[in-house]
Amino acid sequence: MTWLHNIRLRHTLYVLAAAALLASAASASAQPQPAQNSTQPQQTTATYDDWIVRCATVQGPPARKNCEMAQNNSQANGNVISQVVIGRASKTEPAKMVVLLPLGIWLPSGVKLVADAKDPGLVATFKRCLPQACFAEVDIGNDALRHYRMTTEQGHLQFKDGNQKDTTLPVSFKGFGTALDALAKE
Repeated sequence: MTWLHNIRLRHTLYVLAAAALLASAASASAQPQPAQNSTQPQQTTATYDDWIVRCATVQGPPARKNCEMAQNNSQANGNVISQVVIGRASKTEPAKMVVLLPLGIWLPSGVKLVADAKDPGLVATFKRCLPQACFAEVDIGNDALRHYRMTTEQGHLQFKDGNQKDTTLPVSFKGFGTALDALAKE
């Protein structure tokens, strides 16, 4: 399975757990999550300010570890309304950014991650919608990763809702560099 396929399969679990992870993880130490049975992957998470690095070890043969960094945008009631996920299928492949947004959005416009006023933005194209969310993805180059690492301002996602009305959601870059470093070590 590819990294992106694993994200899609694990998405439901992470959306349900995201609010609890953000609320309970106050330090950058990894907290193993016990598997429900032997066929489920072993999971760990670590929080770096506003970013979470999560890994799942899938039993083999051979066993393999898939890791990604993510940030959730939640409403006051704790429901996750967006998620930005960055990871690589392998060290030799380019990093990918996957953005998850709720159903009912205008798909042709895609979604743009904008870091600051000088940033033209990185546009992700919607690839599919499942019953829980729509997924947009784009390769993310080293120049963009370096820019996001240095960003201190509040960024945002730009997209259109189902009525083609411009919509933005905040994205924090606080902890981005530390989470990226942790992801590189996995």
